[in-house]
Amino acid sequence: MNQAALRTTLKAGALVFGSSSLLLLAVPSLFVNLLGLDHLSQNSWSMRMLGITVFALAGNMFQHALGASESGIKRVSWLMCVSAGLLGLLTLSIPVHLTPFCILYAAMGFSFSLTYLFNLLVVRK
Repeated sequence: MNQAALRTTLKAGALVFGSSSLLLLAVPSLFVNLLGLDHLSQNSWSMRMLGITVFALAGNMFQHALGASESGIKRVSWLMCVSAGLLGLLTLSIPVHLTPFCILYAAMGFSFSLTYLFNLLVVRK
C-alpha cells in the first residue's frame, strides 16, 4: 500500500468533490443541463441535496487524508475505490442520451477508482 499516494488521492478527490458540491449548490441547473436531464424543479432540488451530501463527503475525505491512521487510510481508500467506480457506472447508466459531460464525469470516477486500487495494491519497500 502506498499510503502517501492514497492521502494525495483523497485530497485531490476532496478538491474535486468540494468544487462539484459548491457548483451543485449554487447553480444546480448547470449540472441538470450538462447531464442532459429535464429541467424540472425536482431535478434542481435533487442536485442541491446531492451537493450537500458531496460537501460532507469531501470534508470527510480531506479529514482522513490529514489525520487517519494507516488502517484508517486503507479502509477509506477501499470505500472510495468502490464508490468512485460505482459513480462512474451510475453516470453511464443515466436514463438519457449520454452527453460529453456524462462521459467525462464517468471517466473521472473510473480514474479515481483505478488510482485508489493501484495505490492500495502496490507494495512499498
